[in-house]
Amino acid sequence: MAVERTLSIIKPDATRRNLTGQINARLEEAGLRIVAQRRVRLTLEQARQFYAVHASRAFFDDLCKFMVSGPVVAQVLEGEDAIARNRDAMGATNPANAADGTIRKAFGESIEANSVHGSDSAETAATEIAFFFSERDIVG
Repeated sequence: MAVERTLSIIKPDATRRNLTGQINARLEEAGLRIVAQRRVRLTLEQARQFYAVHASRAFFDDLCKFMVSGPVVAQVLEGEDAIARNRDAMGATNPANAADGTIRKAFGESIEANSVHGSDSAETAATEIAFFFSERDIVG
């Protein structure tokens, strides 16, 4: 297994409900280390840029509006197979379909307000991490 880094975002629905600590505890229990963290409020332009890969999808505008509706916590997670571990800890995109014990099952309100975002591949992780952090921001 390789040590990887991945991006995690705690979304506005979760920050609004003060769930950052509980979500981070679950990520750490999954064997991930938080090596960079920043609480930010995205602009609409930043949200559109970050989610540009979904620009042609019907949900794009609603997703971007949701992501600017409150602060988010962007963080870099590090660990053995961090991308897969994070995705396992998050659970299915739709909280109704997520497995018991996952973050989205426990805290997600809907497909959109599902509390967390995570990179889906090493390539995506590198791009997403660079969107929020420089190398010097990451302290492992």
